[in-house]
Amino acid sequence: MLNVIDNNLYIEDVSFESIAEEFGTPCYVYSKTSLVNEFTDYKVAFKDYPDTNICYSVKANSNLSILNIFNSLGSGFDIVSEGELDRVKKIGADPNKIVFSGVAKSALEIRKALEFGICFFNVESLDELEEINKIAGEMGVIARISIRVNPDIDPKTHPYISTGLKTSKFGIAIEDSYQAYQKAAKMKNIDVVGIDSHIGSQIFELQSFEDSLVRLEELYNKLIKLDLNIRYIDIGGGLGIKYKDEEMPPTKIDFANKIMKIMKKINCNLVLEPGRSLVGNSGFLVTKVLYNKRSNEKNFLIVDAGMNDILRPSLYGAYHKVTKSVQSSDNEDFYDVVGPICETGDVISYDTPLNDVKLGDNLIIHSAGAYGSVMSSNYNSRPKVPEILVSGKDSYLIRKKETIDQILQNEVVVK
Repeated sequence: MLNVIDNNLYIEDVSFESIAEEFGTPCYVYSKTSLVNEFTDYKVAFKDYPDTNICYSVKANSNLSILNIFNSLGSGFDIVSEGELDRVKKIGADPNKIVFSGVAKSALEIRKALEFGICFFNVESLDELEEINKIAGEMGVIARISIRVNPDIDPKTHPYISTGLKTSKFGIAIEDSYQAYQKAAKMKNIDVVGIDSHIGSQIFELQSFEDSLVRLEELYNKLIKLDLNIRYIDIGGGLGIKYKDEEMPPTKIDFANKIMKIMKKINCNLVLEPGRSLVGNSGFLVTKVLYNKRSNEKNFLIVDAGMNDILRPSLYGAYHKVTKSVQSSDNEDFYDVVGPICETGDVISYDTPLNDVKLGDNLIIHSAGAYGSVMSSNYNSRPKVPEILVSGKDSYLIRKKETIDQILQNEVVVK
């Protein structure tokens, strides 16, 4: 995907320099080949368990072109909002491959999802269960549901992206879930079809997945005694990716082997919800150096991308590798790469080693395909940046740069 030709960094067969010149900076850039390869790797890893449904987690990156690529490969989708539902409908996704997660599904979202005929809802509370049953009754349909159980497994990841502990807002405690299933089984407009769990994101320890699935297997064995027709085990996503050169995340094959060992005993449909591991390392943010400032023994490179464009470093101290678009071996120094936003926390990368940096140089922020553009904002009234898809020698604009007029058009001045 990345290679260097005449000291210029290329994504597939297109240089980042040419992308910056054609589309301007900042801009997000994605490799189609990488997206296809990552999805294919999942399919190959789980080939010995054919009843596996890969449902890409739309929240990781919801660009329509990226969704369309995964749809063409046979992907399903994990959605968490009305907007994401409309996105997968727009690219012609199969409703039987859609699962609806999230803790706060509105009545409108539930109704629209039932009208579309999604595969099932991942229910996160008893109140939500009651609401789905009520709306399904009003519509004269049966709602398929899975209950998201909280297995109280520590995935040993960042606290902000750990979702399986008993202190989490997500899911129903596994010790309370049996009673929840009993209640669901008695509802007239509910069809209980699955068990769901999602323990977190950016997980490197595969034992966490195995421990969680063992607890789901125990629950499954109890539920079949209730004569519930459990057809799906949804284990969520969360497989980690490499952000730093020294990191070695588990392979998809190792992950699959852990999961399939238990699933072959349960013998029902497996649902995966990968997000970051499909798109994270397929995307990059290109930014230009505006100023170089030395202050209080610190070197600052001030660039045109900020926390409004890539929030992860400011939100929870996430690391992103930063390199130059044009490689150089001279005059290495260390810099804090900072953005234009009027916040002290607008720092993309601390103590970053870079060679021979000049004003106007383009920097590449790596591993920005997941939770990058989707978390961007208009803070400081800054427009959202364009997105580009590269396929071989071709590059395509897949999201236009927002204009200031577009930011202002929904506001009303009261006199």
